[in-house]
Amino acid sequence: MNMFQKIKELAKKFCLTQLFSAPAFILAEAAVLILLLLFLLPPSFLSSVLVPVSMENKLYAKSTSSEAEKYIKWVDFNVTAEAMQTAFRYDVNSIQEEIHINWVDLLSYLGAKYGGDFSLYKSKDMEQLVQRLKDGETIESLTKDMKYYNYYREAYGAVLDNLVGTHKIQVPSSQEQEDPVWVTKYGLKGFSPIAKSFPYSDFDDFGTARSYGFKRQHLGHDMMGQVGTPVIAVESGYVEALGWNQYGGWRIGIRSFDKKRYYYYAHLRKNYPYQSNLKEGSIVQAGDVIGYLGRTGYSTKENTNNIEQPHLHFGIQLIFNESQKEGNNEIWINCYELVKFLSLNRCQVYKVEGTKEWKRVYEIEDPSRAAY
Repeated sequence: MNMFQKIKELAKKFCLTQLFSAPAFILAEAAVLILLLLFLLPPSFLSSVLVPVSMENKLYAKSTSSEAEKYIKWVDFNVTAEAMQTAFRYDVNSIQEEIHINWVDLLSYLGAKYGGDFSLYKSKDMEQLVQRLKDGETIESLTKDMKYYNYYREAYGAVLDNLVGTHKIQVPSSQEQEDPVWVTKYGLKGFSPIAKSFPYSDFDDFGTARSYGFKRQHLGHDMMGQVGTPVIAVESGYVEALGWNQYGGWRIGIRSFDKKRYYYYAHLRKNYPYQSNLKEGSIVQAGDVIGYLGRTGYSTKENTNNIEQPHLHFGIQLIFNESQKEGNNEIWINCYELVKFLSLNRCQVYKVEGTKEWKRVYEIEDPSRAAY
């Protein structure tokens, strides 16, 4: 007796026990068969075929200014650091080849394939995709039947596009005692939020409960460290917010030049939270020291240490429409895996003698600043 026959017998026995009629038996048998099929079919098939019609309404909103203009209203960013690192290597290693592999294209394709669930990630899926691209297929032809590829490309691009690219950066001179030299390179130009050689610990705490003021979810990533640890600008941009907030204590908010990202750094050091030259409107480059880790916050009184364990609260908000900047439509993403990826590029700093400040050792020139 095969599996389907066994299921029929079980359904029949169940219906007879419950004194169900023949039509009821048929319905029960059909229901069991459907459940079995759902169990056996691969998740990728289910995500592509059984996606509810309402999904587009979940992902997109319409602008009030134009009914034709749609913008993303929800992003669940769970791309793993492993997938990001692998895609990044394919991108950098192919920059001088005839076919350049774009890392965000790779991740977006897999996002569409997995229905956004990167717990399904397998390195062979990316290897096969890269090989097809190297064999001459285009990302456009490979994704033409993927209904939600464009969504994932825009969503993942909003997070990742400006972290990799061509830029100028100083590197040590080959001659001792000489000043650093400038080189133009293609690679990772986004930085870890914590300076090089400063220890920290973290875990995936996005969405955990918070109760100060009111019950809410934790919409950021906590990085535990020592008070005074230099905090680094992840991406170039301008200071949009700087000052005291009863929840975040001394905090700084930096908006990317394309306005798609808002980087939030909170619980900074008491008495000396920021780099002294910063104010609202200041321009910062990726890798600049912008402040210092502390434990301020959870108080309406300024400059109060009410956080038990010193840490940096680091958050990333995505903004596809300015109406999402503040209010109930804010999009904050889980950046735990992204921080792991950015640990590939931690900024080297030095202590400025006679001050409480640290500065970067090697400067950078980001083209996005010139464009701004």
